[in-house]
Amino acid sequence: MRHLKSIGLASALTLSMAATSGFAAEKRTMCVFDIIGTSGDVYNMMTDYKTAAIEWGVDLDLKVYTDEKIAAEDLKAGQCDAAVITGIRGRQFNKYTGSLDSVGSLPSYEHVQQAVAVLSSGHPSINSKLVSGQYEVVGIAPMGAAYLFVKDRTIDTVGELSGKSISVMEYDPAQGKMAAKVGMSPVMSDITNFAGRFNNGSVDICFAPALAYSALELYKGMQPDGGIINYVLGQLTLQVLVRQDRFPAGYGDQSRKFMFGQFDRAMRVIENANNEIDTKWWINLPAADTAGYDEMLRESRIALRDEGIYDPEMMTLLRKIRCKKDGSRAECVNPQE
Repeated sequence: MRHLKSIGLASALTLSMAATSGFAAEKRTMCVFDIIGTSGDVYNMMTDYKTAAIEWGVDLDLKVYTDEKIAAEDLKAGQCDAAVITGIRGRQFNKYTGSLDSVGSLPSYEHVQQAVAVLSSGHPSINSKLVSGQYEVVGIAPMGAAYLFVKDRTIDTVGELSGKSISVMEYDPAQGKMAAKVGMSPVMSDITNFAGRFNNGSVDICFAPALAYSALELYKGMQPDGGIINYVLGQLTLQVLVRQDRFPAGYGDQSRKFMFGQFDRAMRVIENANNEIDTKWWINLPAADTAGYDEMLRESRIALRDEGIYDPEMMTLLRKIRCKKDGSRAECVNPQE
């Protein structure tokens, strides 16, 4: 309650300052996807964003959506001037930033932070890639590493995934192709039903971040003999998109700077979610196998890039970030991305 009061006070003070200076903020609508609704962490972050945006010349009306598909469709239809959605869903608006969530591209949160820092730098060569058609990506935040949640904890090799069914997002062809590559049977799903299918036993496996463990009660689907394979398959991001012609000049740089400033806040949310997971659920892979999995994901990224699903320039940027962190990787000696 104290937090909400402070937000309200900050908003009032900012509006008062704007009024006394003769400054009139433009009213715009921002559609925010938060599967928890107005009590969720994403919505709470965007209430602080709303306060900051007054200083950038925009008075945002926040509309929360628990169905991400509808939020994206309303942005496309012009019902939203801006939207806050996942990077995977946002790929239809900007393939460059939508490829940030590509499989295996960012092994750790240090890699994620470096990538978001580059995209928030304000460099003209980067900014030009953040605009695609009428849409501009004006902020990125981490949503957490994604893992495989399984019903059978004896699964600890790729070969044992063969023949299993897995919920994959119908709007992300990369997930379906990856599943088929290792012999799994993809079941087309969306954010509203993938967890339910796992929890009720309709599918053997689902792909999700740690945030979903409590929020979507995935522990129900793992009982009694399941677990979470402790290998990062990808990093999910939250992205802020605007219809560029409806926002003042310079808004994008100010917004990206603000969102990058929220990185540590987002990481605290992710860390809290990780801490909620009972350690008994984690399934550690044999150390000798991880290099092979890294190579499998690299080959998949290259194939998905060549099929036009991932953006080539983003793939190159992410490879450079990985090689900056660890120059001994095979891909740094013989780059193909």
